[in-house]
Amino acid sequence: MKAVVLKAFGGAENLVLADLPDPRPRPGEVLVEVKAAGVGHVDVMSRRGEFGGSSSPGFVPGIEVAGVVVGTGEDVDDAWVGRRVYAMLDRTGGGYAELVTAEVEAVVALPDQVGAAEAVALGFNALTALTSLERAQVREADKTLVRGAGGGVGLMATLLGIHLGAAVTAVTSTALRGERLAALGASTVVNRFADARAYEDYDVIIDPVGGPEFDRFLEKLAPNGRYVLCGGVAGFPTPDFGSTLLGRFTASPALLMLSLSSISRAELRARMEKLLELVAGGTVASPIDEAFPLAAAAHAHDRLESGAAFGKIVLVP
Repeated sequence: MKAVVLKAFGGAENLVLADLPDPRPRPGEVLVEVKAAGVGHVDVMSRRGEFGGSSSPGFVPGIEVAGVVVGTGEDVDDAWVGRRVYAMLDRTGGGYAELVTAEVEAVVALPDQVGAAEAVALGFNALTALTSLERAQVREADKTLVRGAGGGVGLMATLLGIHLGAAVTAVTSTALRGERLAALGASTVVNRFADARAYEDYDVIIDPVGGPEFDRFLEKLAPNGRYVLCGGVAGFPTPDFGSTLLGRFTASPALLMLSLSSISRAELRARMEKLLELVAGGTVASPIDEAFPLAAAAHAHDRLESGAAFGKIVLVP
């Protein structure tokens, strides 16, 4: 099979197309013919050697795919063969390939109305967004701010927040992204570079960005507000962020941190099924920024790291 291999930690140029032996499903696994593989910031971190289950190069990146089951291992019902599925892979990856194995417990059947690229456009981004909103107990009309609203997690948090009835303020980096977010239903759009308006106080803040501005946004929580840090695209917050939180003690702020690694596969599958139903019914969209062939995996990473993507980047074998 064709697969993308990381030949060395570092830049995107280290992602190269190679011929590898076809994988064989082990007991409890299915073999998936990949129709679309998600490209996300976890993949970038793995490429740099900052994340993942492999301590050395030579692995195939990619932690989520959608495709068709073409084989099963022992103890797996043959009825899976021929089904279109979304599959969550473990941290060692394997998704940037024509074929991949996945544990059957991490596989969700796709509705007929949802394509493979749409499924991975939901994927871990939407799972993170939905779980964050649920942890924050978002209610109708809650004033909700989403940082990085043009990125994968932020865009899905915006769309799902609107679906839940929240008044969503979307923070983004360009006027074009702002126009697109407003067209999708964001109540307010703030350009983080050009917009001089003062932020309001928010009932909920969903933050997949983190970084040195984390403290500034903590200060924008309304009394009894809930802040969910669900990513670190801009890096870790400054070490003294706790002093900002304690300085607002009388406002009773709640800070939650979310990693999907802490959530069981059964719970993730149930949430994914819920998300797929929303997309299948036309209630929520799963925007795709651009699709690249496997041979262009390096360009896909460049696109992601440029910050210009609006929606999910996918690889299509």
